[in-house]
Amino acid sequence: MNEVNPLTIKEENIEKASKALKAMGHPLRLKILCVLGDNELPVMDIVSRVGTTQSNISQHIDILREKEIIVSRRDGSRILCKVRDPQILNLLEAMQNTFCPV
Repeated sequence: MNEVNPLTIKEENIEKASKALKAMGHPLRLKILCVLGDNELPVMDIVSRVGTTQSNISQHIDILREKEIIVSRRDGSRILCKVRDPQILNLLEAMQNTFCPV
């Protein structure tokens, strides 16, 4: 593992990472991220796979978007969402391997 000099870590980056991890820590938002994986999915597909209401999913998607964890775009009448950075998927995989071993 690479050592990081604590003097080189910017406070604003620590704050941003902390807020992103807090957003990801909600069970429903974590489930949304797991459903998305490396796919771009319409909100209604996320709703059907997660199993809650569209308005509930939309609220959680807004939080994930605000924390720059996911991005979305409009395609006609649909809103498509995907995880913004593949490194986020690596983080999810590490969490799964640590906390949910097979």
